[in-house]
Amino acid sequence: MNQENPWAGQGSVLLDIGGDVGALVVEMPASMTGVEVEARFEGGSVERPVHHPHVAVVDRPVGTGTIPSLVFASLTAGRYQLARKDWEQAEMSVVVTGSEVTSAQWPVRPEDDASAPSAVPGGDG
Repeated sequence: MNQENPWAGQGSVLLDIGGDVGALVVEMPASMTGVEVEARFEGGSVERPVHHPHVAVVDRPVGTGTIPSLVFASLTAGRYQLARKDWEQAEMSVVVTGSEVTSAQWPVRPEDDASAPSAVPGGDG
């Protein structure tokens, strides 16, 4: 459960995109549910923000099942390094495009339990 907001991840996410602002959705391994991940701005058309936005991995409804994922609802266009909060080492890089939703998949590592999918295919999700 999220210590800052126990209701985080419950319900829909409102995306705030347009112009040079986009959103990022990352499909995550089920073993990372509850882990917080931050987006570190690496480069783009504007100055580097001081604050690193972070969100928790939560099971989100998709079709008739759920998928553990991250949703950054509003990020300035540019390249970001994604890392677990308070970890120095980034685990992936992604480019966010303004006015669009960028989708990515977290890199699967042997320690991640990727063998047990949490989503049930089906529906129009």
